[in-house]
Amino acid sequence: MTPTLRTERLLLEPYVPADEEGFVALFQDTSVSRWMGDGPASEAADRALFGRIFTKVYAQDLFDVWAVRRDGLLVGHAEIKPTDVTGGHEIIYALAPAAWGSGLGTELAEAITAYGFGTLGLTRVYATVAAPNTASLALLDRIGFEHVQDVEEDDGSTTRVLVRRLAAGDPSPLTR
Repeated sequence: MTPTLRTERLLLEPYVPADEEGFVALFQDTSVSRWMGDGPASEAADRALFGRIFTKVYAQDLFDVWAVRRDGLLVGHAEIKPTDVTGGHEIIYALAPAAWGSGLGTELAEAITAYGFGTLGLTRVYATVAAPNTASLALLDRIGFEHVQDVEEDDGSTTRVLVRRLAAGDPSPLTR
C-alpha cells in the first residue's frame, strides 16, 4: 500500500478518484507530458491511465504512485517502480509548470529517492531522462545521480540512464 510522505513543502499521498481532473490536466499539459513516457497522449488515454492506477497499480500493489500536493493543491505526480531498463527501480516525477523554479522538483526527487533507500531498502535508485530534458538532468546531477548509459530509442531519440547509489549518511528529507 502506497504510504503518505511529507517533505518540507509537499505532501505525497495516494491518489483519490476526485484527483482525476487534476491528473488529466497535468498530463495534458504538453510542457509536462513531452518528457513523460512516449510523450503527449490523448485525454482519453490519460483518463484510462488514471483509472489503471486504481484498478491495477493500487489493486495489485504493484508499485508506489503518489499525487503530489502543495498547500492542498495537486501540483504533480510521482512514482518509484521496477524498470526493465536497469533491472532496478526508477523514480518518475512531474510537476505542473506553476511549481517549476522554486526547488520543488529537487525536494520531490530527493523524497522519492530517500523512500527507495529507506523504506524499500534499495542500494541503487535509477532515473531515465530524455537527453534534451536538460532541466531534469541538471536537477538529478545536483542531488547525486550519475550518468551510466544512453539508450537509443526506436524513434532515434536518446534516453539517459542515471543512478544514485546509497551512500553512508544519506540524509532523508522525509518528515512523515
